[in-house]
Amino acid sequence: MAQRRRQDLIMELIQQNGFVTTEQLVDQFKVTPQTIRRDLNDLASQKKLRRHHGGAGIDSSTVNTAYQARKIMDLEAKERIAEALVDMIPDNSSMFINIGTTTETIAKALLKKNSLQVVTNNLHVASILSAKEDFHIIIAGGEVRNRDGGIVGEATRDFINQFKMDFGIIGISGIHSDGSLLDFDYREVRVAQSIIENSGQVLLAADHSKFGRNAMVRLGSIAQADHVFTDEPPPVEIRQLLRENNVELHLV
Repeated sequence: MAQRRRQDLIMELIQQNGFVTTEQLVDQFKVTPQTIRRDLNDLASQKKLRRHHGGAGIDSSTVNTAYQARKIMDLEAKERIAEALVDMIPDNSSMFINIGTTTETIAKALLKKNSLQVVTNNLHVASILSAKEDFHIIIAGGEVRNRDGGIVGEATRDFINQFKMDFGIIGISGIHSDGSLLDFDYREVRVAQSIIENSGQVLLAADHSKFGRNAMVRLGSIAQADHVFTDEPPPVEIRQLLRENNVELHLV
């Protein structure tokens, strides 16, 4: 198959699924992983897709990538971020945990801790953490999003505002070059804002793919975090912003 035709078909698959793995493309086209990586790098250089560890996807400022696809995107990086972040959390702590596949990975890493008090608007996080008998898990009320188990809305924000917690563990969809934290659902953003306002320390978890990724709703600024956990050095302007606002950067 000609390279141009294969790349056109790759784009069709990504448009249909939101994200595809290198392994899936190798099986689909019966070529080597090196050939697929060259194709993906070529398409990324044309700004047609965004490369991720193990695959590629398409960015949209209005619609997030499907939940099942996001669960496997950059998973190794998310796991490293989770381990580093959890090392900061002492036993007997209280925390908020918001929506996202990164925060779900963090929830799995938290299982090695003891006697945590957790308020979350993420059904998957609540399910993961309920495995520990010494954890006290509180689920925020509100509207459940079928696509990812997130709980959003005014009732959710009002619920969050009843608490003051030691930590707020935040995931995010995108980070603009000016430091703006971006997401897709304004209802989710309002809840995350309340988590930030009611947390003693804000721990932001974002793998490298989130830097420069676009989404249409502004949550706030990366300067509002106390700690940022990521797997690759952020852009220069972001690092400068973190230094200026005394935000500690953790590279894992």
